Amino acid sequence: MLYNEESVHQEGEVPEIDEGWWAAVLADESLGGEPARETSIKFPPEGFLNLDWEKIQAIHDNDEIISLEVKGYNRGGLLVQDEDVQGFVPISHLVDMPSNAKEEDRVKMLPAYVGKVLQLKVIECEPGQDRVVFSERAALAGEGRRLQLFQSLQEGDRIQGTVTNVTEFGVFVDLGGVEGLIHVSELSWGRVQHPRDILQVGNKIDVLVLQVSEESSRVALSYKRLHSNPWEQMLAQFQLGDEVNATITSITRFGVFARLDVGVEGLIHVSSIPQHVDKKRLEEFFRPGQKVQAKILHIDAERRRLGLGLVEPQ
Repeated sequence: MLYNEESVHQEGEVPEIDEGWWAAVLADESLGGEPARETSIKFPPEGFLNLDWEKIQAIHDNDEIISLEVKGYNRGGLLVQDEDVQGFVPISHLVDMPSNAKEEDRVKMLPAYVGKVLQLKVIECEPGQDRVVFSERAALAGEGRRLQLFQSLQEGDRIQGTVTNVTEFGVFVDLGGVEGLIHVSELSWGRVQHPRDILQVGNKIDVLVLQVSEESSRVALSYKRLHSNPWEQMLAQFQLGDEVNATITSITRFGVFARLDVGVEGLIHVSSIPQHVDKKRLEEFFRPGQKVQAKILHIDAERRRLGLGLVEPQ
């Protein structure tokens, strides 16, 4: 569902997206890894170079659905093929694969797919890299849906989608025939230890479209830009030297992180912790959820960095 009646960003607010993080997407769907038992096929298979690339490209460009038989699998997904079309279906793109199951449980389900015929769409076609990636989930939207979406999607649109996969580098969102990516840097205004701390598979969310590339079938999204920036409130409400309430969120070897009530997280560096506290055993003095008083020592809203000092009780 698109919301075209209002653009939710001002001119110049959408940054240029670093292509480097798309490389991480491809790496996440790597075909490498241990061959799986006797029914598996070497990835990539030896016959990969004999594919009809013109036919595969046409299937992709026309957003067609194709039927392919599952010939093998590895930990990452399935190998599917017919006489002149062959490629890989990532495990996250299988319709009947439980999204909330543990990885080892999902892998155990893959052998049952061998011999089955799946309805699929081509979502990646890169002849130069001998790479063809299919999606069973994308085929659910029907033929031509991807083309319709790319014709209507624009930077600045607010659109609703469903979280389909959560990785270390970001969150994938099904927009109804096209899958977009929320890079980890666009998930929250605060520090993100792991994307799963922000969103989970199955969540229905609104996102902001940052970038659309029909040529590469990529849509860059933002989740945090639909929420107010707490750093703006931070600058308006506080200044250096102010004492504030904070809640410990995590403990590291170089200090502890604490979140202010406005939602901004800052670092209490070991150098700002009283001398009687053993710096090598901070976990014995602090715990997540602990309430503390802190003094604002440094504010860098542009880089989203906040330096805090611990205030000991009188």
